[in-house]
Amino acid sequence: MNRILLLLLCALILNSCKETEKKNLTEELRPIAEVFGEFYEFKKSINPIEATKAGYSQYNDTIANYISDDYIFYLKDRYAYFLEELDKYDSTKVSGSDWMSLRVMKWDCSVKLQGVMNPIVTVASPIYDLPSFELMPLFQIQSLHLYVAQLAGGTSVQPFNTVEDYTNWLSRLDDYLSFLDTSIVKMKLGMAKGVVLPKVLTLKMLPQVRSFIDIPLEENLFYQPILNFPDGMSDVDKDILESNYAAFIKDKLTPKYVELNQFLTEEYLPKCRETDGLLDLPNGKETYQYLIKLHTTTNMNADEIHELGLSEVARISSEMEIIKNQIGFNGDLKSFFNSLRTKKDLMPFNNPEEVIANFNAINDRIALRIDSLFELTPKAGFNVRRTEAFREASASAEYTPGSKDGTRAGIFYVPIPNVKTYNTVHDEALFLHEAIPGHHFQLSLQQENKDLPEFLHPESMGVFVEGWALYAESLGKELGVYTDPYQYFGMLSMEMHRAIRLVVDTGLHAKGWSREKAIQYSLDNEAESEESIIAEVERYMATPGQALSYKLGQLKIRELRTKAEKALGTNFNIREFHSQILNSGSLPLVLLEEKLNGWIVSQSK
Repeated sequence: MNRILLLLLCALILNSCKETEKKNLTEELRPIAEVFGEFYEFKKSINPIEATKAGYSQYNDTIANYISDDYIFYLKDRYAYFLEELDKYDSTKVSGSDWMSLRVMKWDCSVKLQGVMNPIVTVASPIYDLPSFELMPLFQIQSLHLYVAQLAGGTSVQPFNTVEDYTNWLSRLDDYLSFLDTSIVKMKLGMAKGVVLPKVLTLKMLPQVRSFIDIPLEENLFYQPILNFPDGMSDVDKDILESNYAAFIKDKLTPKYVELNQFLTEEYLPKCRETDGLLDLPNGKETYQYLIKLHTTTNMNADEIHELGLSEVARISSEMEIIKNQIGFNGDLKSFFNSLRTKKDLMPFNNPEEVIANFNAINDRIALRIDSLFELTPKAGFNVRRTEAFREASASAEYTPGSKDGTRAGIFYVPIPNVKTYNTVHDEALFLHEAIPGHHFQLSLQQENKDLPEFLHPESMGVFVEGWALYAESLGKELGVYTDPYQYFGMLSMEMHRAIRLVVDTGLHAKGWSREKAIQYSLDNEAESEESIIAEVERYMATPGQALSYKLGQLKIRELRTKAEKALGTNFNIREFHSQILNSGSLPLVLLEEKLNGWIVSQSK
């Protein structure tokens, strides 16, 4: 064969091989947006209520039985799969913003996979040999039985606008009953393994369960949607739904609550432990270290966090002394705390509507200055609403985001168990935290950001979400509030509350503190009522590590602001700084710091 033709043939063959190799590589390395999309579908499927919360309707008829063995094995498989997919990419194959999103996803999958590893089915390091939290699935706060009851009233995120919505809810409740069945099975297993709740938490849970037993149908929270049909629904549909809801409550729901109450009272309570922290459970120390990592996105240990908490308590106490002296109070801080708890001028309301109106007035004042600190503001609105009565006694103020499409506004829930003793000392700081520019700004901007993959739209990293909200409390003077020294002291008191959490949470779960010691430490160092402090300490007992996220996130954001102000001097722009914090979704602290350091360098140039 002619040499030139041979060379051409070889070149064609070589080029064909390269094209085939390139095609195979392209097929293997699909667009990262596809991986992000697949991950978000997975996230919605494993938490259908969160999908509903975000405005997606395809899962409105289901609840995930997240304590079942099948569910846990599924999580393990899928998190491992997504980590394998992400390992195919590097920073040269995706854009800068997608690389940041990829790293957030990778962190999330890695830490969640670590949490569902099981030594029975895999060889793992001792940190994976954790006491199973699925063996303690119900507790007195932030528990599914409370969330479902909140949805049941028809005024939360579960829609009740059509006949399909009403039937979806009954289907979702069937799944809920299956979850309760599994809960009883798992708790019995926990009793056998010595993995049980502290007795005091179970005692607090019993009235919540009993509140749905021996109650007239029309007073039952699960019947309320029948008493509030939407306009336009036919009488025939109303009659059918009324009959179906009444039958479900009578024949299924109430008997299940009776069964659960009997189990908790007669079998579980006698086996509950008298101790209060994770340290007293099998592998409790390792479990708590994992939860620290999960909730703070750091590698700090309990001793480091405890010492940081003590340092912050001392610093904030010094600031409190200054304000106390400005007010003219003669006495020590503890006496001042007691005076605030009982000061009638700080308890001015006669009905709950006045409490709500006060928060709306704070909103009006802040609105006058918000543009001076923020160039990014959300489109979504929000409402201030009283917390539902069934959970009000144990609830804290909280924010629930609106739907992504804006059809459902965000809700700032305020517990008002006794309006006559409702104390206003924290109201301005509380509004800044839960509403503007705290949770409402951050979470709304996050889910409205079309440049982010959808999996970054929900709440996600608590250390970022709560850290931002606590940082937002410090912006009050810049936003025209805290002109009253009592309100400024209220802000210091709320910051102190979060600093105390570092001490008390680690004290309970890593240093052998009792519930009573934790309560007393809080009483000695903050102005919260004893009733509120007891509820908070019991919250830390039920949800170890979660309360650490607030202060650690806030300190990191404040540290980055101080660093930027020093580095940039007169070129520092607070509106741009806040945009940099809020325009990438919820980030682990290590990635947030990396991003802001890069921004500081770019601004310096």
